[in-house]
Amino acid sequence: MKKNYTFLIALLLSFHLYAQDTFSIIAVDPATGEVGSAGASCVDGIGAFGGLIDIITDIIPGRGGVNSQAYVCIPNSNLASAIEQMEAGLSPDEIIDFLVNNDNCNSQNFNPAFRQYGIADLDPQGNPRTAGFTGNLADDFKDDIQGATYSVQGNILLNETVLTNMENNFNNTDGNLADKLMAAMQGANFAGADARCLDRGTSSTAAYLVVYQATDAPGDPTLRLNIEEMPFGEEPIDSLQILYDDFVLSLPDNSLENNVRIFPNPVSDQFQVLLPPATFISKIEVFDMSGKQVYLQTQFTGLDTGEVIDSRSFTKGVYFVRITSPQKTHTLKIIKN
Repeated sequence: MKKNYTFLIALLLSFHLYAQDTFSIIAVDPATGEVGSAGASCVDGIGAFGGLIDIITDIIPGRGGVNSQAYVCIPNSNLASAIEQMEAGLSPDEIIDFLVNNDNCNSQNFNPAFRQYGIADLDPQGNPRTAGFTGNLADDFKDDIQGATYSVQGNILLNETVLTNMENNFNNTDGNLADKLMAAMQGANFAGADARCLDRGTSSTAAYLVVYQATDAPGDPTLRLNIEEMPFGEEPIDSLQILYDDFVLSLPDNSLENNVRIFPNPVSDQFQVLLPPATFISKIEVFDMSGKQVYLQTQFTGLDTGEVIDSRSFTKGVYFVRITSPQKTHTLKIIKN
């Protein structure tokens, strides 16, 4: 079931045609052929342009995708060039080399050292490949991190924790590619992740998440969540999570194992156990690695807000959340930071 949501709060304020997007992730799933991207930024007036989603990311279903950010043109000509090169068969590393040597953002009169890119694709044999680039003139703090299936990048960040949290959440989250991308975004859900939003007490002003299945047509993804722009002081990643939970609960398979969700994971102070509305749960338990029960809640019915569990007393390590319904028991792993 395809879902396309748009949360529109377009504040028609002045908008600078540079530094679009501050932290983002692009990733592929070799097992399913899915390609996805997620990101956020603190830019006033971005809602007038429909948010970030169509400015800084583009995806070829079943093949790969590119995130192009920092001092971009609108429309993003370098992003278009990167996708053309991917279609022509270039690898992520080759695409980066092409972009550095053929910067196409002439209207800005900026050189490639201002740019930032993240690329992930599947080669002709279905093997994942990734590459990233951060120019030395992009705004600090800036960096990019690559794994086997993903590239995480950011600029104008509070510090390196933004990127390492995103990477850790992506790698330590069970589930499909969309689950992992949403978890990565939660890793940056703190005040000042984009340093420009520190005084507002939010990570950013706009956020998005998009996932294409291998069989999706270009421009028609299975999942497209777009928080165009939030009012001053309201957190867009929270709104993105609400839309994502709504999407998950709308899926036709309402079995317990496919619809129970825990976020954030890894866990800091508290986490939520989300279930389909009106799902009766006999008990929710949390066990540490030794099998000791550290939490118990009985007679719980699934609500939109889910069950909030305070984990501040938990020591760092791996825990197991066991959810028991009248029909069956389902166990999920969480990591306490």
